[in-house]
Amino acid sequence: MKLGTENKTKVIALAVLGSIAVLTLVFEFWPTSSTTGVHTATTAPAAAKPAMRRTASGKLVPVGEPRLDPTLDLGLLKQSEEIKYEGNGRNIFVAGSVATIEKPKKNGTDDEDEEDAGIRKPPPIPPPPPITLKFFGFASGPGEPKKIFLSQGEDVFIAAEGEIVDRRYRVLRISPNSVEMEDVLNNNRQSIPLTQG
Repeated sequence: MKLGTENKTKVIALAVLGSIAVLTLVFEFWPTSSTTGVHTATTAPAAAKPAMRRTASGKLVPVGEPRLDPTLDLGLLKQSEEIKYEGNGRNIFVAGSVATIEKPKKNGTDDEDEEDAGIRKPPPIPPPPPITLKFFGFASGPGEPKKIFLSQGEDVFIAAEGEIVDRRYRVLRISPNSVEMEDVLNNNRQSIPLTQG
């Protein structure tokens, strides 16, 4: 049975490193009097001058440091007991006590109030843009649904009922003298008459 002691240099190196680790742990966790003396010496001059801060109004006030002493401070207790509750007439500890609310002088819907307060009404919603297609003829073959010719500028479109033209307008109904179109972007319906030309 081998215990790993064949290479003596490795065993010695392991023993030295182990002892250094143990001494480091003892040194870190063992309390010494020299380190506490250093801490008290460095904190004593800092306590002589209280820290100051500026308030929103610009006055310098001392900064209150949190107390670490768990004993009851009777001065602070007496100071908090001397504070008297002064509310708006409503006592939250008594059921049914309700503060009186002043009645408004005007109902808030008068036009005079809005003008006085500088409130402007939003501008009216503009009407949807008109459909600019022109209906100028029919195209139908035997056994096919009725189709129409529509133009917009130099573009010519051929469509049947229910189809969408120019990715925006839907053909709703075709009649002999006009065609009913819907602008699907603005939800606007318009009847376009048959034009000659």
